[in-house]
Amino acid sequence: MLHNLYVKNLALIDEIEVEFKEGLNILSGETGAGKSIILGSVNLALGGRYSSDILRNEEEPGYVELGFFVEDEVQINLLKDLDVYPEDGMITLSRKMIGKRSVSKINGEAVQISQLKEVAGILIDIHGQHEHQSLLYKKNHLSILDEFAKDTINDVKQKVAAAYQIYKQYKEELQEANLDEKARNKEMSFLEFEIQEIRGANLKEQEDELLEEQYRRMVNGKKITANIEEAYGYTANANQNASDNLSRAIYCLQEAARYDEKANELYAQLTEVDNLLNDFNRELSDYSSSFDFSEEDFYEVEKRLNEINHLKSKYGNSIQEILTYCEEKEETLRKLQDYDSYLETLRRNLAEAEQKLSSLSLQLSKMRQEASKELTKAIKENLLDLNFFDVKFEMVFTALEHYSLIGTDEVEFMISMNPGEPVRPLGDVASGGELSRIMLAIKTVMAEKDRIETLIFDEIDVGISGRTAQKVSEKMALIGRNHQIICITHLAQIAAMADAHFAIEKKVTEGKTRTSISLLNKEEEIDELARILGGAEITEKVMESAAEMKELAKRTKYHQI
Repeated sequence: MLHNLYVKNLALIDEIEVEFKEGLNILSGETGAGKSIILGSVNLALGGRYSSDILRNEEEPGYVELGFFVEDEVQINLLKDLDVYPEDGMITLSRKMIGKRSVSKINGEAVQISQLKEVAGILIDIHGQHEHQSLLYKKNHLSILDEFAKDTINDVKQKVAAAYQIYKQYKEELQEANLDEKARNKEMSFLEFEIQEIRGANLKEQEDELLEEQYRRMVNGKKITANIEEAYGYTANANQNASDNLSRAIYCLQEAARYDEKANELYAQLTEVDNLLNDFNRELSDYSSSFDFSEEDFYEVEKRLNEINHLKSKYGNSIQEILTYCEEKEETLRKLQDYDSYLETLRRNLAEAEQKLSSLSLQLSKMRQEASKELTKAIKENLLDLNFFDVKFEMVFTALEHYSLIGTDEVEFMISMNPGEPVRPLGDVASGGELSRIMLAIKTVMAEKDRIETLIFDEIDVGISGRTAQKVSEKMALIGRNHQIICITHLAQIAAMADAHFAIEKKVTEGKTRTSISLLNKEEEIDELARILGGAEITEKVMESAAEMKELAKRTKYHQI
């Protein structure tokens, strides 16, 4: 669960730290107090979009940190798959924002935003103010079903995607292969020219590297040879060279070595030096000879290099790439030369690929339809808890006329909210408030499926009131028994169900506006409920109503248990 939130230097926040509790955490406050800033800070820590204008003081960095307790084995294993491990049972997500850039970390180690989002998806789910509107688009309905059934269908879904890529490849290849006779002859002629040009060059692997080295030696050969000859003169060829002088020194020491042990050691060392020098002179002479070349040799090397570089400019950056290109063109030419057979093979391959894709897509569709029964049943049960009477909730499948990476299914949520009314597309009949409750029902089902422990709801109460609001509050409290809920609300019915109630306030001190958040005690909770109920004027009756509401909420929760 989310244990703590720390925010510094963002928007109206100088610095705040919040420790959330188990169960239902309520955040309330006046409009404009900064509730959206609190939720925005959480989104930033989870990898949300960052803009430098959110910094309160542009000269200082902004910082957000979330600390999660992780005890569920399923979550721990999912995190391990991402190479993330709890430290002392905690995962810390943080983001530091400096100017136009930001640095994200998990347990103090810098990570990419993509990894941060993957980890966040395991730990927490956020329902924003307008997310319920995504239910208006039926393309999202299939995503919800696939997410619900992922443990069952993912293997087949991956096979469908792989089969589709093969099918698509054959289909595109067949479309491109439908050339007329004139175009085919033109293509064959061009291929033959390219192949002849490459094969005629008789290229050998790494030939260019050897030629370039040889060319460099030739270009610099004159200067190198002059230096080698001068060095050889000092060691072996000129008057008073090192070799002659060394021989004289050996002769002198040879006589002395007969009479003294030390002289004998020095004589032996000098003899070894003479042998090394003789070896060196032989190698230096051979090295000098390697630079002997004619103008004709230089011309041939330069010509060959120009030929290879010309081929590189047309067919690849290396000899290996050129040869690979040639092999591909030879294969294409063989296909064109035996065109009818080639087309027949393509058609057969395409038919086989389509048959496999069709079979897998049908298998995936059947699995989805089976899973949809469980999903719609679970959603309907939750809708009944949310004050929908005699509701019917179904999922209608339509087969697409084309294949796709995810099969051939198009699905749509259908609902009837009144007795005797037929089911109709969700987007055609549901109001904003109804969509909010439907999304709450879906989130409840998905949370149980995914084992996500922390759910955040930003103003789930949009468009509802009265008895419906009471039902939503009871549902939130019920979910809070197995999950940690953090809910921003304007409704007293929902706020009264709080296991922990936080008030968000905006204050002006020393000419500066600041947002603060504080955990309320029992008396302060009733005061906050009275504020929500009473508006501008809080009377004794409003206070009594607030206290009564809190007591009724307590009984309702006790009754649920």
